Amino acid sequence: MHEMEEDGIGWDRFTYGIRLTAYLAVSDVEGVDKTVTRMESDTSVVLDWTSYTTAASAYAKLGLLDKAVAMMKKSEGLVSGKRSNTAYEYLITRYATYGKKDDVLRIWIFEEWEFENSHYDIRIPNFMIGAYCRRGLMEKAETFMDRIISRGGKLNEFSWYYLAKGYLHNNQPQKVVEKMKEAIAVSHVCHKRWKPDKDVVAACLEYFKQEGDVEEAGNFINLLGDKNIISVDVQDNLLNNFLHEEPNLDALSELNVDDALVGDEEALSEPEVDRIGDNSIKKLVPIY
Repeated sequence: MHEMEEDGIGWDRFTYGIRLTAYLAVSDVEGVDKTVTRMESDTSVVLDWTSYTTAASAYAKLGLLDKAVAMMKKSEGLVSGKRSNTAYEYLITRYATYGKKDDVLRIWIFEEWEFENSHYDIRIPNFMIGAYCRRGLMEKAETFMDRIISRGGKLNEFSWYYLAKGYLHNNQPQKVVEKMKEAIAVSHVCHKRWKPDKDVVAACLEYFKQEGDVEEAGNFINLLGDKNIISVDVQDNLLNNFLHEEPNLDALSELNVDDALVGDEEALSEPEVDRIGDNSIKKLVPIY
């Protein structure tokens, strides 16, 4: 390696792999760490999914499972092309070896979905996003959504709404507002399938109230009205409360099934799932 550097010969991903294996042979954790850091910062090297699985294997054999799993996650992001099936099979095997059942199921489902859906039907990913959020695994949900986007998938209102619900349960109101804005932005006017829960909208308005941000509250309420998520009467009532009076969220209690916000998390899942094939549903069930 030193001779290569002296001769001005750059490293490639195979060189890094050899280096990692050499450090593993002498149980040199620091050497593995430094090699991974250098590999990631080397702009002259085009990494592929095997680059990180080699690092993962080294960490795992050194007993550093958390670092191994972190490398596996990075490997997933580089899977593409004709060898994707081979990559997924390897990833599933590795995750199983590490005892990561959820990751085994996640990769298995995602592999099937990519293979069967050339146009990236978002319903199966949404089911998985919802599952993560119901279990409070928000980082996993966000990472999974990033991967969907990187693969050309187009998120819809359900995708963002599941995140909003998850952050509500995790008591992160600012995140609830952020994700609800995304959900509303991509929803369609008069879209009958999706209506957010009262609790989620109330949490957003309560956040604006606590922050004293009347302008943002007004923008949010108008956005709800523009997308026909709330009726004109409810919109006016909420605007009056926030713009002209002491903010009062009791206005939300006037809502009923016919004029505004309906449905809960479980109800929202049904129209997404009932059109997915039986085989896909059977694969999804173990996530819970």
